[in-house]
Amino acid sequence: MEGELPLSPTDRTQLRRLRERGRTDRADLYAVLDAGLICHLGVVIDGTPVVLPTGYGRSGDTLLLHGSSANRSLASADGQDICVTVTHLDGLVCARSVFHHSINYRSAMVFGRARLVTDDEERLAALQVITEQLVPGRWAATRGPTGKELAATAVLALPLAESSVKVRTGPPGDDEEDYALNVWAGVLPAALMFGAAEPDPRLRPDVATPQHIRALAGRARGAASDTAVTSPVGARGD
Repeated sequence: MEGELPLSPTDRTQLRRLRERGRTDRADLYAVLDAGLICHLGVVIDGTPVVLPTGYGRSGDTLLLHGSSANRSLASADGQDICVTVTHLDGLVCARSVFHHSINYRSAMVFGRARLVTDDEERLAALQVITEQLVPGRWAATRGPTGKELAATAVLALPLAESSVKVRTGPPGDDEEDYALNVWAGVLPAALMFGAAEPDPRLRPDVATPQHIRALAGRARGAASDTAVTSPVGARGD
């Protein structure tokens, strides 16, 4: 059943520093992935590490990544162990000392053997998941890909079996003697905010902005909570 199995650490996902920030619930992994828009894919090509930013989506316990079929990084990842990361910046943590400055964040790291999706039906379903990750409601409102467009698009499937989640929240953690300093300390909250939609100059004048686009304007995407933009709270830690 999705979400019921906890995250089981491996040698690659075991946290070795600030372990108290780790999360072991699979629901925490889903929350970080589902709130994101871009992931970073790490792959080795001819002995050289390459990190590629790309769009993605999640279907159950599988992460789906997409790009051009001509992209060498995606083609090289097929059958290879790769690493994918997703990170959300939730705030800049300003301490009384430079040493204790930090960042409030949520991050997920996934290791596993990637599989290039070759079945057209499975690839089409994956592209729907990725499209809906970026703009919910968009798939049903647009023309679907043609056979030629589908052939030009590569999709990678990566199991979420080997994953880790790390989160920092709350105010700065200064040394006790520094709390008496005449230095401002606190958090500058951060979140991705969409502005008002800008119509294509060639858009027909009778085509109105759809609700699924208007719903994104002025809203924070991927915020840690409804109050994260104004008043983050949580456990103290550097």
